Amino acid sequence: MTNVLITGASSGIGARAAEILAGRGMTVHGAARGTTAIGRIAGVVPVQLDLTDQDSIRRAVADATASGPIDVLINCAGYGEFGSVEETSLADARAQLEVNVLGAVGLIQAVLPGMREAGRGRIVNVSSLAGEFAAPLGGWYHASKFALEALSDSLRGEVARFGVDVTLVQPSYVATDWHDNAMERLEQTSAHGPYAAMAAAMRRYFAGPGVARQMSSVDAVAELVAKAATTSRPRTRYRIGPGANIAVALATLLPDRAFDAMTRKQFGYA
Repeated sequence: MTNVLITGASSGIGARAAEILAGRGMTVHGAARGTTAIGRIAGVVPVQLDLTDQDSIRRAVADATASGPIDVLINCAGYGEFGSVEETSLADARAQLEVNVLGAVGLIQAVLPGMREAGRGRIVNVSSLAGEFAAPLGGWYHASKFALEALSDSLRGEVARFGVDVTLVQPSYVATDWHDNAMERLEQTSAHGPYAAMAAAMRRYFAGPGVARQMSSVDAVAELVAKAATTSRPRTRYRIGPGANIAVALATLLPDRAFDAMTRKQFGYA
């Protein structure tokens, strides 16, 4: 039976993906700092995990491998540290990288020996379109996703010979409370300084109807994560969201300053 470890399983995409995979008969270990909500998901085994604590990572992997090696690791946990680069404290920047990048890599390092020994495995890293291009006031979040994308590409080349595959899922906007939490971080960091007008424009943008029209449902993204985790020949990247491929193409093809101007217009910056 396929043994799955998925992070961020207490809510949103992670919770729904865990539910989907458990419903398909897999042994699913759902990990998060708080496990009460995970315990309510049918068929999912709760695992306590703090991604900023290496001992917690080791314990979580030990718990999840008690019944056998992990076949599929899904790194779904993460949050958005928003605010200007100038005003975001380095402590907050480190915390962003600890959770979104180093915690994910810590889990990868912990599960790979078992996957190599078994001669098979799948690692699914839930990234974002924010890993393809950057916008103002989200520098550290974008940096974390750029890093996760680069590490995934390097890792894929390293572990293919051992029968392990690595794939990325890149959602655009998703109908969860992620955006509310990101805007709270933005408010705390940049609402009252030299970037206050830009921060206010971004908050208006995310509160407006345009973003709602671009939202993917949690179910749709979770189904895509489940597909990336189980299909026999996964793509290297799965994008989801209205206009996702067009956005990446524009970021790639337009001159940098033209893309900058388009981004300023989109978010309503002066």
